[in-house]
Amino acid sequence: MRKFLVVFSVLFLVSCKSKQAIVSEQTASETVAVSKIISGHYANKKNFETINFKASARYQDDKQTQNVTAEIRIKKDEKILVIVRFFGITMAKALITPDKVSYYEKINGKYFEGNYKVLSNWLGTDLDYQKVQNLFLGQAIDDLTQGQFIESIENNLHKLSTKKTEAIQKEFLFEEGNFLLKKETLSQKEDSQTRSIEIAYPAHKDSGKGILPMEILIEAFQEHKTTIQIVYNSFAINEDLSFSYNVPEGFEQIFID
Repeated sequence: MRKFLVVFSVLFLVSCKSKQAIVSEQTASETVAVSKIISGHYANKKNFETINFKASARYQDDKQTQNVTAEIRIKKDEKILVIVRFFGITMAKALITPDKVSYYEKINGKYFEGNYKVLSNWLGTDLDYQKVQNLFLGQAIDDLTQGQFIESIENNLHKLSTKKTEAIQKEFLFEEGNFLLKKETLSQKEDSQTRSIEIAYPAHKDSGKGILPMEILIEAFQEHKTTIQIVYNSFAINEDLSFSYNVPEGFEQIFID
């Protein structure tokens, strides 16, 4: 359980469960310009100040499977608060800001505070606040306008991929109608070992303030496979939200090399 709380916490709503229609997602018919795909993806604006997702989450690796519930509160471009609950009891919190990442978990009475450099080294991929926010909102982790890509069609989706000579191979797959991100993959080979992370968005809904993902599936491969599935059950937009975060007294700080 502790490992799940750590991984979920550091990563990585007026309710609209039934009254909002699922976005119609079209298949790719023919190749189009890279610039059109990128501009189409960024045309999907998220026009809100705050959003509160209520979610269920599942963690699975080669040793364990855990199911929890969570709240993911976002004040856009400023902070993210993740609250993880087990049988309704708060077991962990994470506060993510542009400057640092903080979390605590109650099972072992531990807490962490650190910058993104430390966290990136630990997880094996570069992270910053914008990338974490993008992950929760269904946007490409990287700034696509700063990269060079080759366009093709794969499984009826538009695929943008980096050149084979790049140290980190990246792929981004989009549906055609709104150029919504359906999957992104980052992989890196070091010596004889390849590690990768794949993030998929199986379903989306139109919130009235922007199209949002309803499910996030994260699969990480490094010696063993780790899977995290997050399902947004409901969300509320532009409500007054609390982002209170206080480490309980007596908890022990941990450090990540």
